[in-house]
Amino acid sequence: MAASRTHRLGSGNQLPEIRTPLPGPRARRAARRLDAAEAPGINTLVDGATAMLWEEALGSNVLDIDGNRYIDLTAGFGVAAVGHRHPAVVAAVRGQADRLLHGLGDVFAHPARVELGERLGRLAPLREPRVHFAASGADAVEIALKTGRICSGRPGILAFTPAYHGTTLGALQGTSRPAFRSPFTEPLEHQVHRLPYGVEVDEVQQLLDRQPEIGTCLVEPVIGREATRWPPDGWLAGLAAACRARRVILAVDEIFTAFGRCGAWFVSAEAGIEPDLICCGKALGGGLPIAAVLGRKEVMAVWNTGGEARHTATFVAHPLACAAALATLEVIETGSLVERAVEMGRRFGRRVEPLRQVPGVVDVRGAAMLWAVELDGRERAADLSRHLLDRGVIALSGGAAGVVLQIAPPLVVTEAQLFHAADSLLRAASDLASKP
Repeated sequence: MAASRTHRLGSGNQLPEIRTPLPGPRARRAARRLDAAEAPGINTLVDGATAMLWEEALGSNVLDIDGNRYIDLTAGFGVAAVGHRHPAVVAAVRGQADRLLHGLGDVFAHPARVELGERLGRLAPLREPRVHFAASGADAVEIALKTGRICSGRPGILAFTPAYHGTTLGALQGTSRPAFRSPFTEPLEHQVHRLPYGVEVDEVQQLLDRQPEIGTCLVEPVIGREATRWPPDGWLAGLAAACRARRVILAVDEIFTAFGRCGAWFVSAEAGIEPDLICCGKALGGGLPIAAVLGRKEVMAVWNTGGEARHTATFVAHPLACAAALATLEVIETGSLVERAVEMGRRFGRRVEPLRQVPGVVDVRGAAMLWAVELDGRERAADLSRHLLDRGVIALSGGAAGVVLQIAPPLVVTEAQLFHAADSLLRAASDLASKP
């Protein structure tokens, strides 16, 4: 069975094949077990069942436990930028597992950690960068906020709406959606000052001048989960200048956008800015959990306490994750995946252009391998996501208002897969528009 399933994935370049109605019978049975075992609200159920359970994934394909094959337009929340289970990543993990499966966190390092720190330093668009490894994206945001607090000496935070920076207690200060923040952040809310994303830079300057306690500005260079939206031209540069003039630490959250997703290693560099801190993660590990904060040397110097680490975790810079990250960065570079993302994004944009004329579609926007289809209501967006799933295409609807369908496939997605997904998207949206 395992061999036949793997054969159905080919090299991860296959088109969809749906064999059962969704949810399939095995998915329904598994959903009942999941519901009985897990806390409520942490798994998505559709009519009392998970729509599908992933059993295997390769390249841009996913195979569920009922034998249905899909094209993944989420890249596993952006993690599988080089594709699911890339052979080079798997080989690196296996090789590392044969040498060192687990280390001693922040006490004793290991060679892969040293090499990854150096590699990230060479990539970072910063002068004399230093790396602070993190266990997850939200953990990286926590580190950035702590760094800004210590370095500036001021507790206030400037954040934007919409924004998503994670759901740990500190990261929630930057995340904008009240449903995520409440009831956890009331003691911290007085520290956060929020402006609309893309607001005139004059308004940013005025707020910073009125609120001199603001020491850190946390911003996404491209809004990811909450809207999939780009800032106005020049806005990031203006924001950076306003912060630098007032000695406010600028922390850029590139957890979702870095490593080629938006057509550059880092969006910060494309925008012509040098932040104080850059948070990165997701794609970095190629499927394993790892994240990092890249910071300017003089800013990161605040962590030099001479004693035990003030922010760490048991599995920080885990040997397997570091090995996977090194392999991932090598694949992106040698495969010219950043440049490929730009070209594939152009082709996808041309292919989905007719969507703009479909009733119910408010906007189609994107660049490289990050796109959004905005609908005129939450229900229509959810229906479109479900219609695509029934056609074997995984794309999630969401955002602050629930009206955005995000498209973020692996950077290795084939043209045939991408065009098939685009055509499926057009047909599904048209079918929904024709319903009374």
